[in-house]
Amino acid sequence: MEENKKKHETEGDKEIVFSKAIKAGKRIYYLDVKKSKKGEMFLAITESKKIISAEGDATQINFEKHKIFLYKEDFEKFMNGLQESIQYIEKEQGPFLNEIHADKPNETSPETNKNNETFHPDDFKIDIEF
Repeated sequence: MEENKKKHETEGDKEIVFSKAIKAGKRIYYLDVKKSKKGEMFLAITESKKIISAEGDATQINFEKHKIFLYKEDFEKFMNGLQESIQYIEKEQGPFLNEIHADKPNETSPETNKNNETFHPDDFKIDIEF
């Protein structure tokens, strides 16, 4: 479902130093840590959505992409806003992970992250470090 990659590619004048792809249905979210020529790192978030259009016998597949750039000085504000927004949705409509995995009990079992901390997929955590 998720894929970690370390890259040292360049996109224009920006070097991609870390990339993570998150597959979610017809969408893929890319989290790319980039470094500018000045050595400053920032996060580029890209949503790529598969669009299938059929015209007669011909089927065309295109990808619609949207990007946002998140800079280090805005991380805390962004994470606070994201957490507040998710908490509001959960308060109004209930926990989203339980609804998605209600028919798949194995997917909600505890896992261990890279720091050997045990967590449950129903926990929401964001940790961005540079």
